[in-house]
Amino acid sequence: MKKKKIYTEEYVSVAGIEHYFLHYKSKTDDPVILFIHGGPGQTESFFAHVAEEYPERNYNIVYYDQRGAGKTWLKNKKSKPDTAMLKNDLLEIVKYVKNLYGKEKIGILGHSWGSVLGSMFALEHPEHTLFYIGCGQVINIVENEQVGYAHLKDAVMKSGNQKDIRKLQKIGEYPLSYFDMNVYRKMGQIRSLQGKYGLAQKLGKTVVKLWRESPVMGIKDLLPFAAGMTASMQVMKELMSFDLQKEGMQYQVPVYYVLGEKDFQTPIEISKRYFEELEAPRKKLWLIPDAGHAPMIDNVEDYRKAVCEIAGGE
Repeated sequence: MKKKKIYTEEYVSVAGIEHYFLHYKSKTDDPVILFIHGGPGQTESFFAHVAEEYPERNYNIVYYDQRGAGKTWLKNKKSKPDTAMLKNDLLEIVKYVKNLYGKEKIGILGHSWGSVLGSMFALEHPEHTLFYIGCGQVINIVENEQVGYAHLKDAVMKSGNQKDIRKLQKIGEYPLSYFDMNVYRKMGQIRSLQGKYGLAQKLGKTVVKLWRESPVMGIKDLLPFAAGMTASMQVMKELMSFDLQKEGMQYQVPVYYVLGEKDFQTPIEISKRYFEELEAPRKKLWLIPDAGHAPMIDNVEDYRKAVCEIAGGE
């Protein structure tokens, strides 16, 4: 028996280009959440089914592929975004989603790089924002990399694995205050080692499995994964100077953090420190057990409970 389709897809012209949207709808009266994916340049629509296909969901949620990523890149291969462009896209996308669902305000959920866009949006546009959820929250990318790299070096040295020790020595100075293809290669080598030592998401087999199971992905959708980082190089360069503390500490909307307790990619000690200092009408932090940088994959049940609790309180 064929499984009932519980999502809808569409391409909509927003901010001058065709954007891809993936909708998981619930009841009309339920709040709407816009999911802003990480990367930059790497869609997360392919694993939406893992987090969103469950009967208890008490919110509507919309995923979209950013300019330079995923199915949106396939429609706009020459577009090379910068941060200002993606911020403008997001504003227009929020307006579109509000109008589509008939809402005055919607929730914003930012994951990893998406938490940069999401945090700035919540600070700058409380008139459109019902609440903000930060997941894999980026505070300061250079500090994130410094702390994450320190955890990695400690783990590698304690292991005594000479091959991995030599890999670290070959990588040399890290992080750097700029971004280019050499830094990108170093970051990839570090992520691979972090994954090996349980300090970052193991992307290889996990991504392949999620991809094969995804109801919305096909062979052609592999192309943006290779092209996304190149298309988003300017965004990565700008990200190296990002500091959320300088963007602001006072929110006019509720702020919630849903963090994997084993996240060393965006280390939780940095996110927790910022969260404790920020001011908001309401705020609450969830630490998801047995989860790293992507709790919506690592511990789906507890991630769902946190998001449902947030949605139910609005």
